[in-house]
Amino acid sequence: MEISITSWVLAFIASFVLGVSKSGIKGIAVIIITLMAIAFGARASTGLLVPLFVVGDIFAVFYYNKHTQWKYIRRFLPWMMSGVVLGVLLGNDLPEKSFKICMVIVILGSVAMMAWWDMRKSTTVPTHWSFAGFMGIMAGITTMIGNLAGAFSNIFFLAMRIPKNEFIGTAAWLFFFINLFKLPFHIFVWETITLDTLLINAKLLPGVALGLFCGVRLVKIIKDQFYRKMILILTALGALILLFR
Repeated sequence: MEISITSWVLAFIASFVLGVSKSGIKGIAVIIITLMAIAFGARASTGLLVPLFVVGDIFAVFYYNKHTQWKYIRRFLPWMMSGVVLGVLLGNDLPEKSFKICMVIVILGSVAMMAWWDMRKSTTVPTHWSFAGFMGIMAGITTMIGNLAGAFSNIFFLAMRIPKNEFIGTAAWLFFFINLFKLPFHIFVWETITLDTLLINAKLLPGVALGLFCGVRLVKIIKDQFYRKMILILTALGALILLFR
């Protein structure tokens, strides 16, 4: 697999941001997906990212394990797994161009949802089972097609009024389970995880480790408002670049 220097730089930045994200700084996953899709293409990037996500998840579940709220995982995970299966079926036969368009829609939709949530003055969100069902299925579809379940899962957890550390610990186990669940589909159905992609993953692991190291320090001091607005804008621009690339 011939990979340009530019693609390696973008991939290393994405792996660093992935580590920062898995350390507990939420809302930045959209940048990871956009950078990797620009570097390697829409469909290929989905498989490249899942093993790196699993590595980050392993760190997160150990680091934040004592804060996990299992009742929310039991409520959300089955719906999300159903969404993953739907995502596999929807994305399986899509040509690369259509897959790229779907990924751009997912990215821009996630940006719009997070921006909408940030602008809301009220934190009141319905907590009926249908709310968990809808958010879970949408999270599953978007995590399979674009590795972007964050917008939907974050809103669900925020609706439950979970404190920061419990939020991080619960999300860590949720995504550890769901990323493991996605692996066989990427290997045997979409065939986006191969020996070649795993070799690329191995070379990107230092970026993930560096991101985790920096992230656990940033999570204690970072202010949400400025960085979230900046990331939303940059990610939306990145999605448009991906669309016209």
